[in-house]
Amino acid sequence: MKSKVDMCFPVLGKLLPVDHGFALYGAISRILPVTHEDREVGLKLLRGRYVGNGLLDISPVSELILRLPANRLRPYLGLAGKKLEVAGHGLRVGVPHTRALIPAVALYSPLVTTKNGQEPVRFEKEVKSQMASLGLKGRLHMGRRRTFQVHGKQVVGYEILVSELTAPESIRLQEQGLGGRRKMGCGFFEAWNKELESFNDKAPDIVGEEP
Repeated sequence: MKSKVDMCFPVLGKLLPVDHGFALYGAISRILPVTHEDREVGLKLLRGRYVGNGLLDISPVSELILRLPANRLRPYLGLAGKKLEVAGHGLRVGVPHTRALIPAVALYSPLVTTKNGQEPVRFEKEVKSQMASLGLKGRLHMGRRRTFQVHGKQVVGYEILVSELTAPESIRLQEQGLGGRRKMGCGFFEAWNKELESFNDKAPDIVGEEP
């Protein structure tokens, strides 16, 4: 399988719902229908400053990141210069650049989902099974329970940190992810550069959080 890279698009906009993964996927798919069938693409949710009422301020510029095989970039160049309508909010997409994946000892995803998200024990078992199938011997840390909406239905997942990874394992996890709904921002892993003890003390992030 071809190595993956991050395809990074600057995005101009003002506000965006905190829970925007499904809507963003839909907006991209309307412009690039190939996204529906592409099983290799992953999406990172946009970052911004929470301003209340379920909204993020993403101004003056944020970044839309697609993670995909290096030989699959061309079909997605069509996003450049387009306007995305995401849950009633307009985003203007700029010209992308690519960024190589860099290994890190610990990787973090704000939301990982499986079919058993409602049951923490079954969820943990499923995630560990997926890690084993990928040959990952790192240590799994489960964080806060998170929720988001798909077709008006609540989906449950958890934030996940995987530590004690070797360099090859780290790249493999970034390329393959864990769980489902990768096109909606789930299972997207990036480097965790803080102390492990701070994992469960994080401020609320990106998607719905339950106490």
